[in-house]
Amino acid sequence: MRSYASTCPSVEVCFVPGENCTQEIVSMLDKAEKSILLQAYEFTSKPIVNGVIAAKKRGIDVQVILDKNQVKHKYSIPVVKELLSNEISVWIDNKPAIAHNKVMVIDNHKVITGSFNFTAAAQDRNAENLLTIDDEEVVKKYTENWYKRKEQSKPASIDVKVLWR
Repeated sequence: MRSYASTCPSVEVCFVPGENCTQEIVSMLDKAEKSILLQAYEFTSKPIVNGVIAAKKRGIDVQVILDKNQVKHKYSIPVVKELLSNEISVWIDNKPAIAHNKVMVIDNHKVITGSFNFTAAAQDRNAENLLTIDDEEVVKKYTENWYKRKEQSKPASIDVKVLWR
């Protein structure tokens, strides 16, 4: 990641191809101390999923909102089941045509967002961008939006079996 001067106290950017945005996300998940709010259109990256689960096992409050297609897609159903089996709260944002957010709010302190879906394809095959923003007002707005989307979402209800490895 590279930092650039901004009106925000801290903005870091990561681009693929060329950088390891997945590792940047996992590193931030590993450093989480209190909470992770996650919104994802697609969420199938093993390193990121494992980072979220590891955070939960460390006692971090982890909550996830996913697009409705994540409970229909053969690659993402096992992820949803694994999150639920690890007692991670998962909601399905089924009101909009597509819940196309790619957002994490970590410790009410940082926002991770951009075009980068939380998938292997985003890292390995696509041209993507990832922003990490450390700004109180931006974090507040993203957190408010996360909770607005949660209000419109339904809890994920999939028969839980551990399928992720």
